[in-house]
Amino acid sequence: MKKIAFIGAGSFGFTRGLVRDILSFPALSDSTIALMDIDRERLDFITRAVQRIVDAGGYPAKVVSTLDRREALDGADGVVTTILQGGPRVFRTDIEIPKKYGIDINVGDTRGPSGIFRFLRTLPPMLDIVRDINELCPHAVYLNYTNPMAMLCRAMQGEFPNLKISGLCHSVQGTAEMLARWIGAPMEEITYLCAGINHQAFYIRYEWNGKDAYPLIREAVQRPEIYNEEQVRNEMFLHLGYYVTESSGHNSEYNAWFRKRPDLIEKYCTHGTGWNPGHHAYILNEYLRAEDTWRDHIQEELSKPVNLERGHEYASYIFNACFGDGELFEFNGNVRNFGLVDNLPYGCCVEVPVLASKRGLDPMHVGKLPPSVTPLVHNSALCEELAVEGALEGDPEKIFHAVLYDPLTQAMCSMQETRDMVNEMFAANAEYLGYFRSLKV
Repeated sequence: MKKIAFIGAGSFGFTRGLVRDILSFPALSDSTIALMDIDRERLDFITRAVQRIVDAGGYPAKVVSTLDRREALDGADGVVTTILQGGPRVFRTDIEIPKKYGIDINVGDTRGPSGIFRFLRTLPPMLDIVRDINELCPHAVYLNYTNPMAMLCRAMQGEFPNLKISGLCHSVQGTAEMLARWIGAPMEEITYLCAGINHQAFYIRYEWNGKDAYPLIREAVQRPEIYNEEQVRNEMFLHLGYYVTESSGHNSEYNAWFRKRPDLIEKYCTHGTGWNPGHHAYILNEYLRAEDTWRDHIQEELSKPVNLERGHEYASYIFNACFGDGELFEFNGNVRNFGLVDNLPYGCCVEVPVLASKRGLDPMHVGKLPPSVTPLVHNSALCEELAVEGALEGDPEKIFHAVLYDPLTQAMCSMQETRDMVNEMFAANAEYLGYFRSLKV
């Protein structure tokens, strides 16, 4: 019997889906599912939901729930983290303070001023989790779903290089499926090579039955209904020649091309038909709406029949490969760049193909990113390195420099304005940042 621990299990939809997938593998169907959250009410809800999956599937699995992280982790074979540090009160400062300085944020969970301060808040509990893993289950496969993915994984992997840590994002497989739909290809006939950094990885190759499918994608995006589905990403593709993994809303924040003038925001970030075209404060508004409705939503979900069909998230396939039936599984994971992507900074966190097996997690050498996308990705990776170094050293000046070189910040702010903004964000996050030697730059 294997043990899989979910830290931040109160993330209802995510945990429920991952447990459903894990138990669908015969070799994992008798696992102990250890659910841990700091919120008792959310923990009770997800415990009910997971037990319903076990009962509906007739699985010999065992469900335990606890408020004690160490209890959940003790002896675990696999660990998943889906935590959220803080709430809408502090999330809104990630959006509202940059807006004062002309920086319009859509999501703010990955990089730039908003993503960096989200990282600074989230790093201490994540390091506490990984210290416990190192002590209580050092051989476990640890999969992180918490954002900002790249900076958190880079920090944890740097501090604990002996552990099997990778970060997962659904955008690689999700975008691959979207592109297949656009060209009318069955997904089982698509192969690709994708690499870069989280939310800013590019399909170096995208093939249908072994033939380059990029000409078909270029033809597809000429159709208005396809172009309008992902306006930012399609515009990037038309000019850079390679397709990026994360949604238009996210990617509009990571460069200087789309959110620096009201007319550009109106043109590219408001009318797309994809799930996140780029509206201002999109995720913050979702958080605010959910404050009063999340219980009703969960009760509604608990009243529906249980769906046992396996989904497409990577975690269950990875666990099955590593300590289930051993079927090899290749996925795009977040790992440190030790000779994997030749023209990105050595040691930064990259998102590249990784092979999961009984041996563990083996990342693959990709080579070089194409010249047209390298400056964009390289700059983001360097900013993330600066932010991680600043956090681990408690150095606010490095945090300032990480924000200073963010492309959208550069497009909107002077150097002094950036310094002033960073100081405001330090002040707004003071209760979470006691590990810094100063909260002023």
